[in-house]
Amino acid sequence: MSDETSGAAAGGVGARIGEAERTLAAAAEAATAAEKRAAAEIEALEADLERWRTESDRVRKELELRHEEELAKEREAKERAIAAAEERLGEIEQQTDAAEERIAAAERRAEEAEHAVEAEKARAREGAAAWLRERIELIRRGSEEK
Repeated sequence: MSDETSGAAAGGVGARIGEAERTLAAAAEAATAAEKRAAAEIEALEADLERWRTESDRVRKELELRHEEELAKEREAKERAIAAAEERLGEIEQQTDAAEERIAAAERRAEEAEHAVEAEKARAREGAAAWLRERIELIRRGSEEK
């Protein structure tokens, strides 16, 4: 090989090496840019995820608070209903006691009336017996006089 040929061959190889170096540098630059884009996208996704988590926590806490408020209202309504029922029960018990007292008084009056009726019957029987004795006595005297 001549010097020219080897110089041309060396120049071709050098040009190819230079081209390869430029391609490699461009590929490295593209990889770095892609890596930066991927890092930026990951950061954006992480920021989105954090916002979603924050929003999810806020919504969950809001729902829990609303649920607790509803439970408290239901408890209060239940307690008011129980208190009203207990008050009504007390009124019914008082009315029952009063009715039982009225029944007992009516039973006593009925018993007294029965005793009064029995006493009156006894007086009537005694009166009838006395009248009959008088009649018998009159009849005897009338038959003795004849």
